[in-house]
Amino acid sequence: METIFSKKAQKDIDAIDTSLREMFFSHAEKILKNPGQRHVCFGLPFYVEEVTRQARLVYNQEGSNIYIVRCFATHKEYEKWYKSYK
Repeated sequence: METIFSKKAQKDIDAIDTSLREMFFSHAEKILKNPGQRHVCFGLPFYVEEVTRQARLVYNQEGSNIYIVRCFATHKEYEKWYKSYK
């Protein structure tokens, strides 16, 4: 299995401070071991991983690869993103 960051997720990661960035990478490794735990609301075809109480990592599993779709430093950014799908 391999973790692949989308261009948007890479851009999100680059804008986050170093300590939080390390947490995102450690959670990406955790997802490799146990993928597909909790779906995003509203029936979206993505999974979400809580990195901190505020930060979220949105991903999708395709075959043996994990595609990181977006990384959010705050819950407000995450909420705005998933509500755009309503």
